[in-house]
Amino acid sequence: SDVLQFATKAHEGQKRKYTGEDYIVHPISVADLVQRHGGSEIQQAGALLHDVVEDTPVTFRDIKSHFGTDIAELVHYCTNVSEKEDGNRTFRKKMDADHFALGPPASQTIKIADLLSNSDTIIPHDQKFFHKAYKHEKQYMLNILTKADPILLDRAQTMLSEHWEE
Repeated sequence: SDVLQFATKAHEGQKRKYTGEDYIVHPISVADLVQRHGGSEIQQAGALLHDVVEDTPVTFRDIKSHFGTDIAELVHYCTNVSEKEDGNRTFRKKMDADHFALGPPASQTIKIADLLSNSDTIIPHDQKFFHKAYKHEKQYMLNILTKADPILLDRAQTMLSEHWEE
């Protein structure tokens, strides 16, 4: 699709931490999860593009002009708003999660699919980070993204709980 081509080009040359695979593998896995949980074409497009504004030179204006306001809005509510200057990591992660929580069910579902996809690499590859920061940050997110798909929310909660004490 146009969206997949756009996202692939935007993330060109970027690699996944831990696995070294092409970055686009991650947005594709998020879009796939969203699709399997009944996500619309617009929601799947938002999933494919969820990291482009954060991680590439692409702007919201670019997304809006190529794909329309609805998709741009989903990407907006999946994009971190905090800046390094805003404070420590804990505070910034809360700021970002509070922003995600303002989004519609469609964007909240993308964020939970994103969490599940990221956890698939973080849990096996970086237990130290998982226990020190990640699990607490994601638990905060799960607690406030209440409009996300309930099945995905439940899956994410189970996944965090199962690995909490390891």
